[in-house]
Amino acid sequence: MTRGMAWARAGLVLGIVLALDQISKHAIASSVSPGDSRPVLPGIELVHVTNHGVAFGVLAGHTAVSVVVGAALAGLVAYFAWQANRPLLWLPTGLLVGGAVGNVIDRVRDGAVTDFIKVPLWPAFNLADAAITVGVLALLYVLEEGARGARRPARE
Repeated sequence: MTRGMAWARAGLVLGIVLALDQISKHAIASSVSPGDSRPVLPGIELVHVTNHGVAFGVLAGHTAVSVVVGAALAGLVAYFAWQANRPLLWLPTGLLVGGAVGNVIDRVRDGAVTDFIKVPLWPAFNLADAAITVGVLALLYVLEEGARGARRPARE
């Protein structure tokens, strides 16, 4: 796959993540009052929570710092993905950057992020957070596969 094709795929994933994230947050803000919850499935609730920090409330009250950190991390992920030559790196790149940009948009626009998915024993989160988490797991897989391939002896 060419670098251009990989970046096009990363951009498509980024766009899908960003669109779903922003649409879902708008839908929650329009239909669930802050602090309310609605059961969806056993163990899963829709809630409307405003998070002024980043993961688990870290940096709460420091919106500008959160925006700069989020934008910088998204930029670093994109830069390192551009430098690497790994066939599947487009997927974690799109997930990570799409999730980070979705949350940065919220912080710039609202000064906080809307979280709305609640499962037992875990803080509320949103689709951007889920994309970032899946992106990290996918990145670890891609990097491990690349390292494993580098350790394999060449076929003769």
